[in-house]
Amino acid sequence: MNSPRKVVAITGASQGIGAGLVKAFRDRDYRVIANSRSIKPSSDPDVLVIAGDISDRKVAERMIKEGMAKFGRIDTLVNNAGIFVAKPFTEYTAEDYANVLAINLGGFFHVSQFAVAEMVKQGSGHVINITTTLVDHAIDGVPSVLASLTKGGLDAATRSMAIEYAKRGVRVNAVSPGIIKTPMHAPETHATLAGLHPVNRMGEISDITQAVLYLESAGFVTGETLHVDGGQVAGH
Repeated sequence: MNSPRKVVAITGASQGIGAGLVKAFRDRDYRVIANSRSIKPSSDPDVLVIAGDISDRKVAERMIKEGMAKFGRIDTLVNNAGIFVAKPFTEYTAEDYANVLAINLGGFFHVSQFAVAEMVKQGSGHVINITTTLVDHAIDGVPSVLASLTKGGLDAATRSMAIEYAKRGVRVNAVSPGIIKTPMHAPETHATLAGLHPVNRMGEISDITQAVLYLESAGFVTGETLHVDGGQVAGH
């Protein structure tokens, strides 16, 4: 009997790392449930697009329910959606605080609850959280308190969830990127940003997708945060 095709749900899937993850998993013949606020419809019958703000619990619920209805299973969830607001700590507004927490933590919380519930029923599954190396290695001149507050929460939750669900067949891991060459960063900033990494280059989207795919295939790895940051966390 042929094994059923696996299904991955990816948030923040419209561009950058998220779009790279959609392609990487499709190249491995996974079916994909893809979400972001601005995502466009797909002509690929094996890609289910759910547009909407993942911080809205109803959107998160629809993502998993419609994915289950179409594909019948959820094997992997990649919590990739996130926003970064670089401001000095005392200049953050209440709106900045609410928005960053809503996406970076609220989005993770809502969609993970629905996805993990289905994984437990199946007796298997994998959650991968995309964090940031700034959690472990703050950089002078790159104000990042809200990023550290929220993505640091994801980093800690990764280990807690991994232990909670280890005996129920669900693994939980994280990838902690350095600064990745995405549309978020203007080309004229690339040289400066490259210099923030000991290897003296920015990361590529493929560096992150390869790390995610490694964790996906590493069945004995859970509760791990894999740093893909050009050596930043090791020192500078």
